[in-house]
Amino acid sequence: MSPRKPKPATDMFSQAGEARRDRDAPLAARMRPRKLDDFIGQEHLVGEGHILRRLMLTDSLPSIILWGPPGTGKTTLASIIAELTNSAFSLVSAVSAGVADLRRIIGEAQDRRGMDGRATILFIDELHRFNKSQQDAVLPFVEDGTITLIGATTENPSFEVIGPLLSRCRVFPLHSLEREQIAALLRRAIDDEERGLPAKDGTSNVAFDDDAIEALSESVGGDARIALNALEMAAASAPPAEKGPRRVTRDQIEEALQARTYLYDKSGDAHYDTISAFIKSVRGSDPDAALYWLARMIESGEDPLFIVRRMVLLAAEDVGLADPQALVVSTACQQAVHFIGLPEGFLPMAETAIYLATAPKSNSVMTSYGRALADVRESLGEPVPLHLRNASTGLMRDMDYGKGYKYAHDYDEHQVEQTHLPDRLEGHRYYEPGELGFEAKIKEWYEKLPRGRETGEP
Repeated sequence: MSPRKPKPATDMFSQAGEARRDRDAPLAARMRPRKLDDFIGQEHLVGEGHILRRLMLTDSLPSIILWGPPGTGKTTLASIIAELTNSAFSLVSAVSAGVADLRRIIGEAQDRRGMDGRATILFIDELHRFNKSQQDAVLPFVEDGTITLIGATTENPSFEVIGPLLSRCRVFPLHSLEREQIAALLRRAIDDEERGLPAKDGTSNVAFDDDAIEALSESVGGDARIALNALEMAAASAPPAEKGPRRVTRDQIEEALQARTYLYDKSGDAHYDTISAFIKSVRGSDPDAALYWLARMIESGEDPLFIVRRMVLLAAEDVGLADPQALVVSTACQQAVHFIGLPEGFLPMAETAIYLATAPKSNSVMTSYGRALADVRESLGEPVPLHLRNASTGLMRDMDYGKGYKYAHDYDEHQVEQTHLPDRLEGHRYYEPGELGFEAKIKEWYEKLPRGRETGEP
């Protein structure tokens, strides 16, 4: 029986190349760079002398994961690698592919490797959408070199890629494009007669105002795909002119962008990064930044009660006893938002964000509890002192429960010297009052107490 002839790898990027040359393809597809020198952005990876560029040009790529926001060039880089490599190149989308597709490609890779020693690169788009069993199916063949994996993901690989697979890949982070880079892409699309806007009808009958390009470059969050799609829509909808080219203005660009979606995934990195920025802005007493991140979350469709829950926690953790009213304001905000909902709910949310940001700060509640918790975990078996035990029955009193307890209200200023901790922890001090806001008054009063003047190992 003659040896089985290996099938050629699925050359989906060649098909994509044909689509790019098709004048009916979307502008973003037509303008996809075909050569590394045409690629814009990610200089830290593909700039002259940088590591990913060297690996691509020498065709010595290990298994890698390209991690970055949408529209930053992950798929484009993979398509350039497909053109540069001597390896067979196969592509699957994690949205539609399953284990059977992976096994077929791996089988072809094994045949190819056994017959002529040719390597196979497998590009998995949206790798984060593969579940554990699908990632497990790839792992052994990445490990033994049957395939070189290129994964593209918008989500943090630390959370979305299984540890064994992640450890065998080099992660390359991609960044959102700068405004100047987006503007360069747009001008290239406007001028390129082969693939750009003129290629659609063979003419250059649309002119873009400079401030229209500027507005578009600033409004897409560094996403080249959104920028090119909006450019094409604005060009197609430009009103006719009596003479000369049709003009696209800033207003028309803004109209083309009205339906755009914000870079925000309620279960992804943008969700956690944005709430982190909000929390740190409030903690840093910056009401302007707090309002910006709050507005960004609300505009992106974040659950308002999620935001309010974070503000309640902020009130206790970061404002604390420096302003006890912060917790009252935050819980009132929760009631208000639950009661009226959005869109009007932004008002109590904004008020609370400003209140928390401008309030004096203290984290004494959190640090004090942490000290107490550390002792609790080391002394779970410590008995409750007899004088503090419940003495509600005769039997308990006969066992000296409550014996010697001093009722504070029977003493001057309702204060009494008495041990309230287990014997082994006597003198330990957990609460250290801050010196800002209301807590300064607490500190002044607290230090007058007998136990307030004690020092002990926290």
